[in-house]
Amino acid sequence: MEKNADTTEPIYPWGHSRRYNDYPSYIKKGFGKRVQKISVNVGFSCPNRDGTKGTGGCIYCDNSTFRPGYCRPSKSVRDQIQEGVSFFEGNYPDLYYMVYFQSYTNTYAPVEELREMYLQALEHPKVTGLIVGTRPDCVNPEILDLLGQINEKVPVAVEFGLESTLNRTLNLINRCHTWEDSIQAIQQCHQRGLATGGHLILGLPGESREEMLEHATKVSALPLTTLKLHQLQVIKNTRLAAMYLENPGFVHLFSMDEYLHLVVEFLELLSPAIVVERFVSVSPTEKLIAPAWNKAKNFEIVAKLERELLKQNTWQGKKYSFTQNRAL
Repeated sequence: MEKNADTTEPIYPWGHSRRYNDYPSYIKKGFGKRVQKISVNVGFSCPNRDGTKGTGGCIYCDNSTFRPGYCRPSKSVRDQIQEGVSFFEGNYPDLYYMVYFQSYTNTYAPVEELREMYLQALEHPKVTGLIVGTRPDCVNPEILDLLGQINEKVPVAVEFGLESTLNRTLNLINRCHTWEDSIQAIQQCHQRGLATGGHLILGLPGESREEMLEHATKVSALPLTTLKLHQLQVIKNTRLAAMYLENPGFVHLFSMDEYLHLVVEFLELLSPAIVVERFVSVSPTEKLIAPAWNKAKNFEIVAKLERELLKQNTWQGKKYSFTQNRAL
């Protein structure tokens, strides 16, 4: 770790004084300009919903908790993008955009249908890249080759719902894929030069604190570009909600302080090469059963986390084992 010549702040391996490898700095460095995500919804399902592998979807899932109002599969990709751009461009005329295929599984279709969908997103002159949210068991060489070809023209990131590194948990939450599927999918993306993101949920039923911290070690051993962390939330009208209301002891829901202390320990174990895009989920109040966290905003929670990192004089990767040979 180097010292900033102008201040007493250290410079960490990711090149600045923030105590974790943050996403805004990563985007600014990669694009050299302001870039905003625009979500689109193409109406695909998931194999654990439509009966291919299971039914009912993940026990915690309600995609409407993070989907903007303009995201309707009845609208074309082109129209959804234009509505998203129109929302921002009045105040931010210099913005460029990454189209985020967010809801459900956005590689769950024949490759020619996917090609048309992705290329339609690139028609807008201010779209400068794609983010494709999907499942580790819903990619194949043909689909990844398509994304690799697009990546030669504009940046493409593939974002996988990993959720846990424990197969018993993945089975319990009805993911209908394995941790081994996740490892293979991430490695196949890396082989094609694709930026690869992952989501993990901390607090899933039956996982100990030690097992949640072990997630950090396991994902650090993979060529993962970005990571989103989510605290488990109980959302109305989900299977998890029914389980929780019948037996509140089925899950342990973190207080904010308890969760942030866990995240600090998680960050210490996480490879400094992985960009941390998100620490928490903030669902609409009207949909949330627990934990409420006094309606705290995302930026307020992140600020509290940063104060805790400073207080403990710690940072991402402080306890990371470099014997895993991850290169920054």
